Amino acid sequence: MRFSEEDIKQLSEKGISKEKVESQLETFREGIPYVNLSKPAIIGDGILHFSDSEEAMFIKRFEEATTRCTLLKFVPASGAASRMFKALFNFLDSYDPTKESLDTYFEHTDNTLVKSLFEKWQSLPFYDIIQHRIRGSFTSSDMEKYLFVEDMLSENRLDYGFYPKGLLPFHKYESYVVTAFEEHLKEGALYAQSKGKAQLHFTISPQHQLMFQKEFEVARARVLHQTGVDFEVGFSNQKASTDTIAADMDNKAFRNDDGSLLFRPGGHGALIENLNEQDADVIFIKNVDNVVTSRTLETIANSKKVLAGLLLKVQERVFYFARLLESETISVELLFEVKKFLETELNVRFTDSFDGFNISEQIKVLQDKMNRPIRICGMVKNEGEPGGGPFWVKEKNGRISLQIVESAQVDMNNETQAALLKGSTHFNPVDLVCGVKNHKGEKYDLLQFVDADLGFITGKTQGGRELKALELPGLWNGAMAYWNTLFVEVPVSTFNPVKTVNDLLRPSHQPG
Repeated sequence: MRFSEEDIKQLSEKGISKEKVESQLETFREGIPYVNLSKPAIIGDGILHFSDSEEAMFIKRFEEATTRCTLLKFVPASGAASRMFKALFNFLDSYDPTKESLDTYFEHTDNTLVKSLFEKWQSLPFYDIIQHRIRGSFTSSDMEKYLFVEDMLSENRLDYGFYPKGLLPFHKYESYVVTAFEEHLKEGALYAQSKGKAQLHFTISPQHQLMFQKEFEVARARVLHQTGVDFEVGFSNQKASTDTIAADMDNKAFRNDDGSLLFRPGGHGALIENLNEQDADVIFIKNVDNVVTSRTLETIANSKKVLAGLLLKVQERVFYFARLLESETISVELLFEVKKFLETELNVRFTDSFDGFNISEQIKVLQDKMNRPIRICGMVKNEGEPGGGPFWVKEKNGRISLQIVESAQVDMNNETQAALLKGSTHFNPVDLVCGVKNHKGEKYDLLQFVDADLGFITGKTQGGRELKALELPGLWNGAMAYWNTLFVEVPVSTFNPVKTVNDLLRPSHQPG
C-alpha cells in the first residue's frame, strides 16, 4: 500500500505503524480461518465440578489469602446502551399515538419486545423517575406509554440510549435506584477487598469519563456506609493504537469522503492492553451488565471465591514445580511428575515427539508450558443463552488446547464442526479469575500470549458504502489463547446479563 503524507501523519497520531496496517489488509485478503473444534469440553473432560465441601475448602483458602494477596476486579464498561433500546427506538420511529391505538400497532408489527415491556413496565428501575417527569402531559394510556419511551430516549430528555450500560439505572430499592456501576462496587466489597479496601478498574469511553467519576462519588459514599469497605477505582480508555483499518470490498484501505483512512475500534479484544497495565495477584473479570440485586450477592461472591481459591491452589503447585525446574539437578522422575501435573491439572497436551527429546529439551518444553498466565473460567449449563462455549480445539501446529469459542469462529457449513458446536453442554458467561504473575512475582507480558489469527471480519457500512471491519481476538478468546486454562461449572444464577431493556424485568434484577 502506498501511504501519503497525510496518511503517515494520521498513523502517527494514532500510534499505528504502516506495517500493522499492511498486515491487517493482508488479513482481509487472506481471510481468517475457522477454528478446528476437536470436541466440546464437558464435565469430567475439560470442565471441573466441585462438591459443596470442595467449594467450602476453596472459599476458605481464598479468604485466608486475602491479607497477603493484592486483588483487583476488572470490568469492561465501554459498551453503549443503544443496543439495549433498539426495539424502543423502532417504536418511536413507527408509532404515532394520534393516529392509531397501541393494540392496533401491535397487531400489524412484530415489535413483541415492546408489547411485553409494557405488560410489566411498572417494574422498570426508572419507571418512577420518568413518570414524575411526564406527569400531567398525557390524556390517554397509549399517549402515556409513547411519552414514557420518548422521555427515556430523546436526546434532549434523559437520553438513556447515549449512556454507557454501567451508568443506567439497573435496580430499584425501597428508597433509591442504583446503576450497574454501583452494583459492581457492592460485589467488589465482598470478594475484591483486602484490609478494608477494594480495588476496581473500569474500561470506559473517553466521552463518559466525567459521568463515571461523578457516579463514583455518589456510589462510593453509599456502599462504604453499607459495607464498611472503601474503594480505589481506576478508569482507562481503549487505546487508539488498537483501532483497526477498515477495508473496502476489494480489500483495499477504506477512505472517508475527505480522503482520510477509516479506522474502527478493535473490539473488546483490544482491552488486553488495558488488562496488561494492571498489577495484582488475583484479577477478577466480569462484564458490566452482569450484576444482581443485593439479595443474591452472597451466592455470586461465593462462586467467585471458589474460582479464586482454585487459582491459588493451582498456582502454588505451578510455582513449586517452576522453581524445581530451575534447580541444578533434575531427575527423570521429577520431569515425569511435572508433565503429569500439567496434563491432569492444567489441561496441557503434549505432542508424541516429546518423549523422544533429551532431558534438556524436555525441561525447556515443560518450562514453556508452565510459565504462562492462568485463567480460571466459570462455565454455566447451556440453557439457550447466546455466548461462546468451552471446547477442545486443534490448532495449526497440531496442539490441542482448551479454548472459549464463539459461533462466528466455526464453519457452520461443515456438518461435523456444526454438530460439535451444537453438542456443547456449557457456555461462557464471562466469569474469569486470572493469575498474571510467575513464581518470582514478576508480571507476564500478556501481549505475548495472544493468538493474532483468532480475530473476526464483519460487514459494516459507512456513509451508505459497504466495508469490512476487523475485530481483534476477543479478550477472553484469542487474546488469552496461550494462557493455561481451567473451566469450572458455576451456578446459572451467576449469569444475569442485560442485553435488552426487557432483561431488567427478570427476577434476578428485581429486589423483592
